[in-house]
Amino acid sequence: MHKNNLSAERTFELIEILSERFTSNMHRHKDLDWQQILVKLQQHPEKLWSLDQMEISGGEPDVIRCDQDSHTYLFIDCSPESPMRRSLCYDHQAWESRKANKPFGNAVDMASVMGVEILSEQQYRELQLLGKFDRKTSSWIKTPDSVRNLGGALFCDFRYDMVFTYHNGADSYYAARGFRGCLKI
Repeated sequence: MHKNNLSAERTFELIEILSERFTSNMHRHKDLDWQQILVKLQQHPEKLWSLDQMEISGGEPDVIRCDQDSHTYLFIDCSPESPMRRSLCYDHQAWESRKANKPFGNAVDMASVMGVEILSEQQYRELQLLGKFDRKTSSWIKTPDSVRNLGGALFCDFRYDMVFTYHNGADSYYAARGFRGCLKI
């Protein structure tokens, strides 16, 4: 078995988790049909490994939309607070630049290893239309090169019934800041 393939048993468990989450949260995807999503998942079993990585790290992935032109589904971490992949600086360059008290990793590389992308600001704001997320935590978001080249990185949270986008040094890390991933299938 390839290292990024799930066992038949874990595949079945994950499909059950995703199906139950889909059914329990219909407000996130009113016009979508689970059977069509299931067919898409069966056509792309390699994506199940990434969804499992999102799941086991506390992300609670759920599908939030389908691009009708490409028939691509978008799964996003929908856990109430930032998933348990926290205390990470933004990217490898930021991690390398820390001389002392390095965190155990960085968000960009971890997302890449998981086979997902970090949410863009637009995706983060779209997620907030489906519920209230990150009321006690925050999440790194994709940072424009113009900001990153100056040493900064962006993150978002939800406070006072609003989404706030902030900046920090890319090498900073906090116990309450992680990242939310997205996966297109």
